[in-house]
Amino acid sequence: MKQNTLASSIVRLSIIFSFVATLYGCNTDYEEVKLRQIRDVVVDANTEPRLRATAIFFNPNNKQGKLRKIDVDIYVNGKKAGKIDQKLRTVIPANGEFTVPLEVQLAMKELGFFDTLLGVLGGKKFEVRYEGSLKLTYHGIPFRVPVKYKDEVRVRF
Repeated sequence: MKQNTLASSIVRLSIIFSFVATLYGCNTDYEEVKLRQIRDVVVDANTEPRLRATAIFFNPNNKQGKLRKIDVDIYVNGKKAGKIDQKLRTVIPANGEFTVPLEVQLAMKELGFFDTLLGVLGGKKFEVRYEGSLKLTYHGIPFRVPVKYKDEVRVRF
C-alpha cells in the first residue's frame, strides 16, 4: 500500500516539476512586432476601388512565430475609408523583417467621391492612418499586437 502512495507521489512531483520547467522555458518576455513602413501603395480606381500595399514588419525577438490575422481600420484624412480583415499563416522570422501584402476595398461614400476625385487629379496629399491589431502566435501562445501607423500619401493620376 505504501509503495502505491510513494509511486503516486513521485508521479505527481514529476508532473509538477515538468509543468514548472515548461513555464520557465516559455519565456513570455517578448518585444512587440513593429510595423515599420507601408509602401507600394496603389489605388485601383474602378467601380469598387481597392487599395493595395505592402506592409513591412520587424520582429525583434529571437524566436520565430506566425502572423495569424490582421484586423486594421484605415482612415483617410480622418474619415474611415476601409478595413483590413485578413487571415494569414505567415511565418515571422526571428530577429528579422517580413512583408505582408495588404488589400482593402475603399468606402468612397465615406470619403466623398467628388473631393477624392479632385484630390487624385490635383496630386493632393492624403493623411492615411492605420489603427487596429495583429494576432500572432509564438509556440502556440496567441498575442495581440496593437498597430498605429500614420503616413502622408500623394496620389497622382
